[in-house]
Amino acid sequence: MITVESLTRRYAGLTAVDDISFTAQPGRVTGFLGPNGAGKSTTMRMMVGLTVPTSGSATIHGERFADLPNPGLEVGVLLDASAQHAGRTGREILACAAATMGLPGSRVEEMLELVSLAPAEATRRVRTYSLGMRQRLGIATALLGDPRVLILDEPANGLDPAGIRWIRDLLTGFADQGGTVLLSSHLLHEIEVIADDLVVIGNGRIVASGNKEELLAAAGTLARSTSPRDLADALEQAGIPATLAGDGSVRTDADPDRVGTTALAAGIALTELRSADGAGLEDIFLSLTADTQREGAAT
Repeated sequence: MITVESLTRRYAGLTAVDDISFTAQPGRVTGFLGPNGAGKSTTMRMMVGLTVPTSGSATIHGERFADLPNPGLEVGVLLDASAQHAGRTGREILACAAATMGLPGSRVEEMLELVSLAPAEATRRVRTYSLGMRQRLGIATALLGDPRVLILDEPANGLDPAGIRWIRDLLTGFADQGGTVLLSSHLLHEIEVIADDLVVIGNGRIVASGNKEELLAAAGTLARSTSPRDLADALEQAGIPATLAGDGSVRTDADPDRVGTTALAAGIALTELRSADGAGLEDIFLSLTADTQREGAAT
């Protein structure tokens, strides 16, 4: 488990992270979201001892990262896939990490196979690797010590669609076996698919956190009918504010059960009824972080 308590980091004239607290639970994937400059990377760096907090704490299973006797056996970290020795081969990088952790050489081969780095690729210098290959090598390094906690910053960056599916399945399987995953990504659809919990940060402060389903429920309900105007009117008459969208759907903040019951009572057949989460995470993200969006995409 990762526990962040009142974590703060100040620089001269700037508070990068401002008194944030959250937990990432075992057996779950926690999505850590925020615009560029929101404080995600600084927070993750403080978790693993690369940046010293001004105040507050971040612990892994109750211990500071710096106090773990062999941290690679407790927590796997990937913050920057390009931060690898460009002159070494992939196999050499893993072998050095294994020696540091006191692991047998056989573990290197297991990881190369796990992340699908072929023998010919493993003997190439990292400077020749694509970003996707560096990501795979970084993931192999993070998993080398068989940790129970993973802290990953943009691990799918540079991966092709098959690679994105692979990392999704890998992290889901890791959590299903009781592992803790803290995952930062700009790929909101992937976070929506894989995450169990969400933490959203903006301007260095937590603006939302909790169970993914509960947060997405804020997106409301989408319903379709052969008579959308009649459906919208029936909902309004039942005291449920509803909006008739340009695509013919009806949207409301009420939960799907209430919408369905109202439609049934009015004798209106529904052709679709679901939580409005098709773009729910994106909508929620943009709304919660509107004040910090560089492009001013949300209002």
